Amino acid sequence: MPHVLLATDADWIRDDIDAALTDPDTIVSRVRRGAEVVDAITSVKPDLVVLDLQIGNMGGIATCHAIRNEVGAGRIDDVQVLLLLDRADDRWLAGTSGADGWLVKPLDSFRIRRATAALLSGGTWDDAPAPVART
Repeated sequence: MPHVLLATDADWIRDDIDAALTDPDTIVSRVRRGAEVVDAITSVKPDLVVLDLQIGNMGGIATCHAIRNEVGAGRIDDVQVLLLLDRADDRWLAGTSGADGWLVKPLDSFRIRRATAALLSGGTWDDAPAPVART
């Protein structure tokens, strides 16, 4: 049974993630502050962490860096991370954070399910691929 930890202070994002992922086989937990994520990972042992780019006190990029630092130091187990981006141009920041995948808002259930399935199976997800250079 997959366990997803969502970090957002926006109720509409919680509603979108819950609508897409909550079913008898999936648990979705939520924290409202980025600073709570590492402790929540330790306590609930999620299979996937979903981070909103704009979390009130500690954004998704900083939170992802904190997760990767804790993993690197051996203080928490590795976990897949999905970032929720505000715009496609944020994908460069997402790529530098150590996230395994990202979705660009606005969200829809189909894209949320596809991204989480890819990450839960150990893959990556890039919702906003780089444009192809034309020559």
